[in-house]
Amino acid sequence: MEHSGSCCTPSRGPEPVSLGAPRRADDGEAGQGGSVAGALHAEVAVPGGLFAMGDAFGEGYASDGELPVHEVTVDGFRIDATQVTNAMFAAFVDATGYRTEAEAYGSSAVFHLLADSGGVVGAAAGVPWWLNVAGADWAHPRGPQSSWRDVADHPVVHVSWYDAVAYCAWAHRRLPTEAEWEYAARGGLAGRRYAWGDELTPGGEHRCNIWQGTFPSENTVEDGFLGTAPVRSFPPNGFGLYEVAGNVWEWCADWFLPKYYANSPAVNPQGPTIGAGRIMRGGSYLCHESYCNRYRVAARSHNTPESSSGNCGFRTIAL
Repeated sequence: MEHSGSCCTPSRGPEPVSLGAPRRADDGEAGQGGSVAGALHAEVAVPGGLFAMGDAFGEGYASDGELPVHEVTVDGFRIDATQVTNAMFAAFVDATGYRTEAEAYGSSAVFHLLADSGGVVGAAAGVPWWLNVAGADWAHPRGPQSSWRDVADHPVVHVSWYDAVAYCAWAHRRLPTEAEWEYAARGGLAGRRYAWGDELTPGGEHRCNIWQGTFPSENTVEDGFLGTAPVRSFPPNGFGLYEVAGNVWEWCADWFLPKYYANSPAVNPQGPTIGAGRIMRGGSYLCHESYCNRYRVAARSHNTPESSSGNCGFRTIAL
């Protein structure tokens, strides 16, 4: 069954409610926190190289544009070993007073089995397992009764693409391009389905935080987590990156255009100049083969840059 990107993370319209506009990346955060932020980031060095980008198994959704498989060369870079955590994002907010998109809108999307009992103001159209929860934001990931401090080592969520870019400006970092992300996520393995090989659970071992059971009503939690997992909960890939499959979606720098791969530059592609939204990679704790088979290393999704949800975060690259 075909699924759009908004099924993975619900989309938000471009205009916030009248609670004050969010502060964006050009509002003065850049240059304020590089030395402080640098100490927060555990990086791994990824050597430059050539790889085959795209879905070698023909298992992707046609509308996602994972084909054709094409050779891409990227320069070396230094990337976060983990997704940006709540504690890391809190340091940014403390230093800058930054206010996220979700705070400006006054609500964000929380999966129904995780949402606070209070604050629910409705369900997302077409995807009723996503609840619009008033007071849900990065600091209150399940709603107003929850706190980031209880999950400080989990990836930050309820961050829009604009929020991720603002963090990067403060930290003197940037979002990875889609090509850099896939190259790093493959960990040196060529043409494999997942970041660790072709089997989802080799030897019966869970290698990522995704859904088990019947989506969206029953999660058997065989991998140990109903929602987000702390970073470094699963083994790293060959380059030393953790949780490049499942846990939370990760924003990339690129616009999304399904036909881009057919004409993508062969060296350091930066993505198209226009698109339907911004690229997200890696899948999340809600992915399941019956619904959203996007925890494969070649899988792509997208959402509007102002959208936020309880299963989307990011990792960064050093400038």
